[in-house]
Amino acid sequence: MHPNAHHFLPCFHCHPHAHVRTIQHLIERCLLLHMSRDECVKALARHANIRPLITLTVWKELQKENTEFFRAYLRTIPRKPFLAKFRRSVPTITRRRQRHWR
Repeated sequence: MHPNAHHFLPCFHCHPHAHVRTIQHLIERCLLLHMSRDECVKALARHANIRPLITLTVWKELQKENTEFFRAYLRTIPRKPFLAKFRRSVPTITRRRQRHWR
């Protein structure tokens, strides 16, 4: 049995086109979840064991083929969603602490 037989990705060396199509499909799922490119790269590395360079390469090719879609998509997602949420909550936390310590 092949050591990666349990893995759901087709073998890159045996079936390169199927491998790339699977990564494209996973990137499309990330897009449906409104993930940024970096979030997608991290998610595929963590959950699908796909090297970041491969995900970035497929992402760039998809972006070339669908320029208008990606232009519109990248305008709709927050650039730094975690930081934006954190920055909004900091003044509230500070005010609560000030009231508590008085």
